[in-house]
Amino acid sequence: MRIESVRRLRGPNRYLPRPVVTVRLELDGLTGDETTDHDGFTEALLALLPGLTAHHCASDRPGGFVKRLHGGTYFGHVAEHVALELSAMIGRDVTFGRTSLAGPAGRYDVVMECPRDEPLDSTVPRSLIELAVEIVGALVDGREPVWADALAAIRAAHESERPGPSTEAIAQAARRRDIPVERVGRLGLLRLGYGRHRRLAWAAMTDRTPAVGTDIVADKQLTREFLAAAGIPVPQGRVAQTVQDAMRLLAEMGAPLVVKPRRGRQGHHVYLDLSTPRDITEAFAEASRDGDVLVERQFEGADYRVLMIEGELVAAAERRPAHVTGDGRHDITALVAQVNTDPRRGEHHDRALTRLRLDAGALRLLASQGKTPASVPGEGEVVWLCANANLSTGGTSRDVTDRVHPDIVELCRRTVAAVGMDVAGIDLRLPDISEPLEPTVAARPATAGVIEVNAAPGLRMHLSPSEGRSRRVGSAIVEAMFPAGTPSRIPLVSVTGTNGKTTTTRLVGHLLGVEGTRVGMTTSDGVYIAGRLVHRADATGPASADMILGDPTVDVAVLETARGGIVRRGLGYEWSDVGVITNIEADHLGQDGVSTIGELIDVKSLVAERVRDGGALVLNADDPNTVSVADQPGVRAAYKEQIWFGTDDRNPVIAAHLRAGGRAFLAEDGRLVEASGPRREALMYLADIPGSFDGKAPHALANALAAVAAARALGTPAEAIVDRLRSFDPWTGNPGRGMLWNLDGVDVLVDYAHNAPGLAAMAGTVGEIWDGAVAAVTFPGDRRDDLLEASARAVADGFARVVVYEDVDKRGRRAGETSAIIHDAITAHRPDTECRTAIGLREALPVALGMARPGEVVLLTYEKLAPVVTLLEALGATPVTAPRLFAPGGVLGEPLGLSENLTEAIGRG
Repeated sequence: MRIESVRRLRGPNRYLPRPVVTVRLELDGLTGDETTDHDGFTEALLALLPGLTAHHCASDRPGGFVKRLHGGTYFGHVAEHVALELSAMIGRDVTFGRTSLAGPAGRYDVVMECPRDEPLDSTVPRSLIELAVEIVGALVDGREPVWADALAAIRAAHESERPGPSTEAIAQAARRRDIPVERVGRLGLLRLGYGRHRRLAWAAMTDRTPAVGTDIVADKQLTREFLAAAGIPVPQGRVAQTVQDAMRLLAEMGAPLVVKPRRGRQGHHVYLDLSTPRDITEAFAEASRDGDVLVERQFEGADYRVLMIEGELVAAAERRPAHVTGDGRHDITALVAQVNTDPRRGEHHDRALTRLRLDAGALRLLASQGKTPASVPGEGEVVWLCANANLSTGGTSRDVTDRVHPDIVELCRRTVAAVGMDVAGIDLRLPDISEPLEPTVAARPATAGVIEVNAAPGLRMHLSPSEGRSRRVGSAIVEAMFPAGTPSRIPLVSVTGTNGKTTTTRLVGHLLGVEGTRVGMTTSDGVYIAGRLVHRADATGPASADMILGDPTVDVAVLETARGGIVRRGLGYEWSDVGVITNIEADHLGQDGVSTIGELIDVKSLVAERVRDGGALVLNADDPNTVSVADQPGVRAAYKEQIWFGTDDRNPVIAAHLRAGGRAFLAEDGRLVEASGPRREALMYLADIPGSFDGKAPHALANALAAVAAARALGTPAEAIVDRLRSFDPWTGNPGRGMLWNLDGVDVLVDYAHNAPGLAAMAGTVGEIWDGAVAAVTFPGDRRDDLLEASARAVADGFARVVVYEDVDKRGRRAGETSAIIHDAITAHRPDTECRTAIGLREALPVALGMARPGEVVLLTYEKLAPVVTLLEALGATPVTAPRLFAPGGVLGEPLGLSENLTEAIGRG
């Protein structure tokens, strides 16, 4: 058994609305074998991984997988469950898995859920399935699997890249509010919301946490000065440049003292209860490793941390330093080991608590208590391992939020106001947080009060206190960033289909780009923001969608969503407001595990399923495959409006929809019509639609209908849509689709048509407008032979003179192979076709022009547009920017009666 490929799907996908990993497995020698064919395998597997007994495996109760093992199941399925069990063993909380045949016998696709915020480049999923394959293979061979070290390494990798408690709490709180969340790489940085509503949170620091305030609190001496000037009680203290300075401060202020780095963090090199010159000398030597040293008089009382958000107290905790409690039997080393078995304790900040350490500082503190790691404390005796109470040094916390005295709340409110922080953790040392403090007195130093202010304060002591109730501090941060009623999303239109999706996307983007509205758009030629190309690429997948949704200058998103992006990476968004499906045709079959039109419909249906409740789904009533999408279970059950469009006013789907009071957009009596139940309103003449060749190009009309329907679904006024549509310039707004040139009296029609339905549509348009035509065609070499042959037949049906050429990128085929398939299919289908083969675009176009007569047209299909434009310009061709065949008359805007055809169709219903 071996792994062929591993692919991560980051967003909603064919399997789950959450991230998954798909693994292509080849069973090789285990092809056709079942678990019952290998004596002792099931027993050995369950003995090694007893947690498998709890797996349901399509059953509604534990034990379902064990039943499958005993009844006989294939080994790809076994590898899936082993990988899921290993995932659970390292604390990676996922449950979904699926294994399915992927072509020939022995080839399987294993799909497993991934944690939402696991980094996209994480090696953990692959490592888990690799270890699962190794374990299964060893047991089949009768070998003892060697796997403990490998699993430990995977666990370490998972722990190092998982979000910390603060980040996780904020992400979960945002998702509960239905706010989009995206973790940035492996950081604790979160992007919340889309477009102009986007906000950023880095742990407990927001994008509105002031840099000045952050710099102030990072400097403990400056913080002391700011707070003292505001009348807030802070310890006496100064910066000590040398150990002699520190000694003078000991003599001046008296013991006990605190020595700490001026810019320290997380309790590192903080030393308390210092009273002798030796204490000061040792502490200064350690603290000075981090730069300047601050020496302060130590406050009396207990340590508290108060979390303030937007001037309000959200949570408070009493903190106790790292310690162990004796039992009279175990030494301190053993007691530390016992405490560290608590699953809440981790190495750093990835768990609710931090593991205890017997480091140099702990050994010094033990010595001050007259103990060593080998000492055995008495029953109930507390032994301190750290002087400061930070959780990052192993401390614990007790929630005291409900005990905070109003005077202390006001003190904390004044503290964050003084340093200018929106989110901050205030460290206090007080006799009791439930009692008020005496006002500061100029002649007498304070003995209790504020000792530090922290930017990006850790939340874990409030999320999982050792004692007391948990506080929803993640929710408090999200609520401060997105108060109730504040939007977090921008309008989002997702366009998919086989043909016309790029043009439709461009049209929708243009229609929504009314003055002052910045549209972000992804298409097959790049990412556009406010009409400007900002990233040139095939931008139809989730990475490109991320550029738009993460851009805080974008008001509306229009995303071309291609099959390849869905299958290989998942959707780049959670929900859309409008989903558009232009049509679904047999193209790309045989790629990425999609072999049939039914499977392709299933892929495209994801766009329909992910339209939010209250949104709209725009469907092509003229395409049977698209009509079938409306009956998909995930689409039919959703609460969304269905809007149909079509160029056939006899269409029974539209007629039934209108009878039920639905909305549709029609090409009727030469006009673009919005129909709603029995009501009709003509918006414009079809002949006025740019790029439609006076309404003679049905595919262009369909694209316009889809775009208008999407824009209207978002509430754009009809008048604004008509004005915007009239102003659309196909040459600049839709390059490479229906571009018309003229060279010495011969027209050249440049279009991206590259499959049988697209070519048939172009042939029909050409036949409506020109008396004679030549086709110069190229086709992507990565299509199946039968699809290439279908495209060739479509060309032969529409053109008696054809030039076939290959593009530069052969897409895995041999030079001349694709051309030969096309040529042979054309001549076999219509032997009287004059079909020539050329080497490349530069030879093909002149040959085609030589075959055409003045007044005729050459249809030129292409793979890359830039070389086509360069060649046409070099040959002296001139653009025909506004082809016009006839001028319509009449007045639009008045209510319409039903056309005879539509009246007849409705009547038949």
